[in-house]
Amino acid sequence: MKNTILVFACLLVWACNQNKTLPIYGERSLQTFEKEGKSIIDTVYATVPPFVLLNQNGDTVTEALVKGKIYVADFFFTTCPTICPIMKKEMLRVYQKIKGDENFVLLSHTIDPDYDSIPLLKDYCNRLGSDGKQWQFLTGQREVIYELAEKGYYATAMPDSTEPGGYVHSGGFILVDKQSRVRGIYNGTDAKEVDQLMEDLFILKAEKE
Repeated sequence: MKNTILVFACLLVWACNQNKTLPIYGERSLQTFEKEGKSIIDTVYATVPPFVLLNQNGDTVTEALVKGKIYVADFFFTTCPTICPIMKKEMLRVYQKIKGDENFVLLSHTIDPDYDSIPLLKDYCNRLGSDGKQWQFLTGQREVIYELAEKGYYATAMPDSTEPGGYVHSGGFILVDKQSRVRGIYNGTDAKEVDQLMEDLFILKAEKE
């Protein structure tokens, strides 16, 4: 009897996930398009804006890297004494889950580009066990990164002398779909929320465009 109940519960969870749709974050508007001589009104959603950054190898990275892919973004700094070590431990779990699946990419942005040099990010990447391709560590101009965090990913990233390490930033893992729309924000220090993120990654993968 117990086994029957367990099987039923598992099937129920599976069925719910099959029908689950994720929200789309940000502003939206209605716009009129011309198609085959007809005017069509459609919803236009906010997307992550174009970006130009450098990765841990010193290579230029733009939005072309994630075009048509599902990705997770986060913000950190290598000397962070509080939440970053936990976040990277959790992101490593995500990386191990999606490793080798070309549908997925992980992008970790430093919010302390003055200290977090490219060689330091390279070393950080290697110590975490990333291949440096599917999980990349990005840097750039401070103002560019902060604006991208706030306006693109709905995240906080800024200097704050009152905070440990001198910065305040969101601990969120931001889930972005193939159309560059934010579809979920998860607490990167909470294992249960990261578990949900990993489930939602595959919900997006199965989602029809």
